[in-house]
Amino acid sequence: QLQLVESGGGSVQAGGSLTLSCEVSVNAYSRACMAWFRQAQGKEREGVATIFSDGTTRYADSVKGRFTISQDSAKNTLYLQMNTLKPEDTAMYYCAARKMSVVGCGLVESTFGYWGQGTQVTVSS
Repeated sequence: QLQLVESGGGSVQAGGSLTLSCEVSVNAYSRACMAWFRQAQGKEREGVATIFSDGTTRYADSVKGRFTISQDSAKNTLYLQMNTLKPEDTAMYYCAARKMSVVGCGLVESTFGYWGQGTQVTVSS
């Protein structure tokens, strides 16, 4: 069964840190390109970071230097370490895996066809 299950969200004060996890059960091709997206209330979903199977990562400008995406292949788990959190980071965070029909690993929603249910991150000032 293909599924992605996020955990680790919560409430934190500005300047704090959180680590999100995503348990991954998808095919190997899709698992080779994974990402984190987020959607704030009333806004469109936006890409946060991607990681390719060779370790290449890509970040949205808004999180560069503060967030780190990583994966533990042995545990089939994707992570997002979030430091120096800001109120504008408040959103529902989703992990995603690449569609079978897509080549490449762009940080755009159309790349991804498998989504988790999301985990809420709330940052207070």
